[in-house]
Amino acid sequence: MTEELWTNVDRQICDRLLPADAALDAALDASEAGGLPPISVTANQGKFMELLARLTGARQILEIGTLGGYSTIWLARALPREGRLVTLEANPHYAEIAVANIARAGLSEAVEMRVGPALETLPPLIAEQAVFDLIFIDADKRNYPGYFELSLELSRPGTLIVADNMVRDGAILDSDVRGREDEDVKGIRRLYELLAAEPRVNADVTAIQTVGSKGHDGFALALVR
Repeated sequence: MTEELWTNVDRQICDRLLPADAALDAALDASEAGGLPPISVTANQGKFMELLARLTGARQILEIGTLGGYSTIWLARALPREGRLVTLEANPHYAEIAVANIARAGLSEAVEMRVGPALETLPPLIAEQAVFDLIFIDADKRNYPGYFELSLELSRPGTLIVADNMVRDGAILDSDVRGREDEDVKGIRRLYELLAAEPRVNADVTAIQTVGSKGHDGFALALVR
């Protein structure tokens, strides 16, 4: 009953505040038709990410984990005309669908797709001396610590790093036995340790629990000093 209530509230929020959007709807439909897992952010979460990008004045955005490009579209729409978004996707099939979805949304010129495991595609960005204003981490959770550490190398003072799926139905609790052998949960727990210890962010970091149609989860936000 509780999860049904969360889903209904999410639906009402989206129905009242977020008008139908042909490009975003088509991206979800194409992702489903292509067999992608239904794990994209919700529409209200996507709008939240777009607003964060606008509030920070982001001109350069990095997304780690593209899936079908749904969140990519939200973020890219926040860019100014000369802005750029680099999105990293490990799965070539997912990337192919995402590229088509991004093109349908009219955002191909603003978005650069790099295909391959992010732990391999992030170092070349560092070598290129790329710097991003907003970094969104939403990929395989076991590698979150590595993604965060590499993201710091792609940041400047004032960069906002956002990591999704930071609660995992409460499995992050030290007392929760579900997370003791789960590599994804262990990765998230390790990221909490890094966020608390890293002097470049530990004075300006928080995490928020969320509930909704995707269940009980949350995100972390860290402002780089």
